[in-house]
Amino acid sequence: MTPLLETSDLQTFYGDFQALFGLDFSIAEGETVAMIGANGAGKSTFLRSIAGLNTQKKGTIRFAGEDITRLRADLISRRGIALVPEGRVMFPSLTVEENLLMGLGTDRAGAWTLKKVYELFPALTSIRHSSSVRISGGQQQMVAIGRALLTNPRLLLCDEISLGLAPKITNDIYACFSEIKASGTAIMLVEQDIVRACQAADRFYCLLEGRISLTGRPADFGIEVISRSYFGTGDHHGLA
Repeated sequence: MTPLLETSDLQTFYGDFQALFGLDFSIAEGETVAMIGANGAGKSTFLRSIAGLNTQKKGTIRFAGEDITRLRADLISRRGIALVPEGRVMFPSLTVEENLLMGLGTDRAGAWTLKKVYELFPALTSIRHSSSVRISGGQQQMVAIGRALLTNPRLLLCDEISLGLAPKITNDIYACFSEIKASGTAIMLVEQDIVRACQAADRFYCLLEGRISLTGRPADFGIEVISRSYFGTGDHHGLA
């Protein structure tokens, strides 16, 4: 199957500092793939590189057959890639609904509408006119995901969506991924939580100090093997 998104020998830099080293990655249409790794492994840098927010890079990023390596972030978004950023990033002067409506700026047609987002996250309906900075962290995360869905993406990039949230709220948010996936959207999850990521994903990549240390299907590896690759201890089987 031709990948929806594919990176080849991706290297990303911050000035003279190299953060990513030759990453080869792929995700198919409708697939859920997790990128796991410890804090500082380069996971967020990888997402930002795909989304066009990190511009110092070498190698190739292809999306739906098109080379998007050098495209601006706004043009990448219009192609159908949406980023749910770490920390939610609300527009503080806007209400919940106004934040959601910012996702309509790409003018992409598709199944996701404001009505459908409220059906996915009914907790937002009663607070739609509230200030986006006076709601809970979990509600903000729902807004961030809903805003991204309103761009009608083919690929949804989720950066540390469970960070700082209570386990029950995280469970509720993860539960929505089956419906998002059913709409045909591919999902890439960046997570520090190995177990949660592997439960949600069809495949995973483990990132260690900017390099892929292990990749495969969660069922093919025990948690101990994945943990060793996560922390950089022991032998690595299935090296990318």
